[in-house]
Amino acid sequence: MTGLRLRNVRSGYGERTVLREVTVEVPSGGWLAIVGPNGAGKSTLLNTMAGLLPADGEVLADGRALRTLSAREKARLIAFAPQDPVLPDGITVTDYALLGRTPHLGPLAREGAADLSIVDEVLHRLDLAGLAGRRLGTLSGGERQRAVLARVLAQRAGLLLLDEPTTGLDIGHAQAMLELIDRLRREDGTTVVSTLHDLTFAAQYADEILLLADGEVVAAGAPANVLTGPLLQRHYGATAEILTTGGGELVIAPIRRK
Repeated sequence: MTGLRLRNVRSGYGERTVLREVTVEVPSGGWLAIVGPNGAGKSTLLNTMAGLLPADGEVLADGRALRTLSAREKARLIAFAPQDPVLPDGITVTDYALLGRTPHLGPLAREGAADLSIVDEVLHRLDLAGLAGRRLGTLSGGERQRAVLARVLAQRAGLLLLDEPTTGLDIGHAQAMLELIDRLRREDGTTVVSTLHDLTFAAQYADEILLLADGEVVAAGAPANVLTGPLLQRHYGATAEILTTGGGELVIAPIRRK
């Protein structure tokens, strides 16, 4: 199974450095949530993990250096769902999910029975089978998010990178999406790295949290050790109380300033 390791990574856009000396390791089957204030470099870090940006330092997926891999080899190891994916309104759910099989096809090959079987299985797991023939433009926000997840799961990659997977979803649909990701992770042993704005969701679903600020890791570890009042005040400028539910789950509660 695919784990992920970054060591002393620097990355950015052209001559503008965004990330500085980022070191993190995600074990196989783990879930790391990347959090931080706006402009901290969260999406840049996820793009670097996906091998979409040049980087100094070491980026390894499944023990293999990304800089040594072709785009097809990386796509077989890593499935990436950006925050604002291109969703052609006229394409059906099935055809969109089939795009996830592209890394496994030859240059001129078309999808075969095995690829269709994989997509059919994924659509059933995501409760999308009834929408298989629907065009993306006719779907609700939550259904479209599940279609994006179907495409990345169809890649059958061991490492799943998700940039704000709950964007635009209400609390019920957001919770359902994260429950689904967690269930699939546990069933398949997939390694998950996601950015999340909602700190309560991050605390409750991720095994570990990485707090990023100004392109640097300022804290990393168990949610209870990272999502503390002093750290949130220092890096978010937020006044918050860290609560614990009856079931032992963390809740990050903003406190109104008077």
